[in-house]
Amino acid sequence: MKKQLLMLAIASTCLLGAQASNAMSKDEYKAAKDKIEADYKVDKAACDALKDNAKDVCMKEAKGKENVAKAELDQQYEPSPSHQRKVAEEKVEARYAVAKEKCDDQKGAEKSACEKQAKADEAKGKADIKASKM
Repeated sequence: MKKQLLMLAIASTCLLGAQASNAMSKDEYKAAKDKIEADYKVDKAACDALKDNAKDVCMKEAKGKENVAKAELDQQYEPSPSHQRKVAEEKVEARYAVAKEKCDDQKGAEKSACEKQAKADEAKGKADIKASKM
């Protein structure tokens, strides 16, 4: 409960701060979006040096980082409860994708337990979002 209240307080502060600041112009939005896409390409290229599952984990991390950054940019450009919820959802999805990919390094019962834990963490994250009524 305390964690949810803390998350809600932080989200409210961010929302008020975003509304208090000057709105982002369309050009600033486009430049920020281009930077996110360029950062993704750099992160993705860094994964090329890796092999096997480490490369897969790296790719999931890069894609998750990009998706979260885009959602946060949308929230900055047009602050709304919908965009705020999208940011939270993208963070949950990114953590789940990376955690599930990391499970591929394990075998048998350990892998199954790892995947169940990743799914449980995802479900909890989604439930927290729903409970906070973003």
